[in-house]
Amino acid sequence: MNNILSLRGVTKRFPTFFPLKDLSLRFPDFTLEDVSFDLPEGFVMGLVGKNGAGKTTIIKSILNMLRLNDGSISVFGRDHLEAEREIKARIGVVMDYTFFVEDWTPDAVERAVAPFYPAWEKETYRKLLVKFSINPKKKIKELSRGMKMKLTTAVALSHGADLLILDEPTSGLDPVARDELLEILRDYMSGGNRSILFSTHITSDLEKIADYITFIDNGKIMASQPADDFLGKYFIVRGGLGILDEEQKKLLIGYREHSVGFDGLIERALLPRLPPSVVAEPGNLDETIIRLAGRRNGDE
Repeated sequence: MNNILSLRGVTKRFPTFFPLKDLSLRFPDFTLEDVSFDLPEGFVMGLVGKNGAGKTTIIKSILNMLRLNDGSISVFGRDHLEAEREIKARIGVVMDYTFFVEDWTPDAVERAVAPFYPAWEKETYRKLLVKFSINPKKKIKELSRGMKMKLTTAVALSHGADLLILDEPTSGLDPVARDELLEILRDYMSGGNRSILFSTHITSDLEKIADYITFIDNGKIMASQPADDFLGKYFIVRGGLGILDEEQKKLLIGYREHSVGFDGLIERALLPRLPPSVVAEPGNLDETIIRLAGRRNGDE
């Protein structure tokens, strides 16, 4: 299996920041620390974690928008610095904002963007505008957020990209617009050995499309594996008050008590150490990430 994207020991340190007007305020530093993972060709990877965990820093590092302190990144088997121009010609990027001039129209967007891509497909772009019901003469500032995201996606899909990199593309979209975007991504993946790196904190979107999950917290990779393996490792357990002793409670991640009982997350291998009266069921991605991040940040 070929890897379309590989990160090895990627480290990026951001220095502590003191506001100039008030040196008593200290913004803590952040370090993306020793990040390594692989995205195989032909698969979708969900990059998950709370806001500020390091997802966007990873994406900016891949796109060479940040200078690394250590580590290496290869895309399509080539160093992302040495072959930057060739690599970026084969990547489509969709961020959680549009970077086009608000007074531009979709026609003007094409005139501005097409010269940067040798493989720009005018016909594909036009077909996507029709498919997405985007008026090519309408100014971008007159488009809804969902329509802006569709326009950005149309640009990303109109130059033969083999890798899509998405940074919170569904944030702020209504459920209908989110489902439409996910359907677009499914169509994209049906077109051959293409791959998607999908960064989001809306984990319900990933459950519909992701083959792999990479979980990052506080700048560190906590897991990177097939989605089924990641979810199969943990169970949500529930039961009545008083049926767990103190040692058993310590086995649970995010243990909580409420008026009628308790709940928590536990690794599948530890289930036999709980009483048989406990109810156990596979956790969804959202529940699992929230409780794992809570353990990492001492919120229990």
